[in-house]
Amino acid sequence: MPAVGLIRELPESERPRERLLKQGSDALSDAELVAVLLRTGVKGVSAVRMATELLQETGGLTGLVAFTPQGLRRKGLGTAKAATLLAAVEIASRVAREQLDEREPLTRPAEVARYLALRYWARDQEVMGALFLDTRSRLLGEKEVFRGTLDRAVAEPREILKEGLLRGAAGVVVFHTHPSGDPSPSPEDLIFTRRMKEAGELVGVRLLDHFILGSAGRWVSLKQKGAC
Repeated sequence: MPAVGLIRELPESERPRERLLKQGSDALSDAELVAVLLRTGVKGVSAVRMATELLQETGGLTGLVAFTPQGLRRKGLGTAKAATLLAAVEIASRVAREQLDEREPLTRPAEVARYLALRYWARDQEVMGALFLDTRSRLLGEKEVFRGTLDRAVAEPREILKEGLLRGAAGVVVFHTHPSGDPSPSPEDLIFTRRMKEAGELVGVRLLDHFILGSAGRWVSLKQKGAC
């Protein structure tokens, strides 16, 4: 496929929409899927090229969740196209949530991380929150407890544990984002995890995992690293 050109100039068998209908969505790249949503490009630039440049700027599909309609707007991508993209992201998020509601989240950490990334990844500020689970590791609910600036979030375990007790939770999965995009745990992350684990044991709400979310779908489970 040429880097620049119009989709209508391609053979019909190579056009994203036609390939989607004939071969299924798995046959399309991320950029081609976004191009199907955009429908059209601008003069001299195909929808696929526009989608490719958009994904490069946002850091991939997950990065779209951090953008407002105003942030997405650019030449050839107005309010209607921005709304279509954000609606698609929200549909993906709700599907991921339904999967968590129907299953035991802790048996599928990758699904938990994917859902959290869709819901909470943000490029310019740190977000911390928690998922509350019952004795069978089923999801009771979730809550965002802190949204900060570029500086590291300062949050106390007691706020999370108080919410857990109010919901009758037996366990909690904590998560937070790294605006830098690198999900590697910092010394402060490890200290907070230890404090959270110790405080949870005192009140009967166990810390089950602590996810750190980076960019482009990257994540770290501190349980898998033996930190909780």
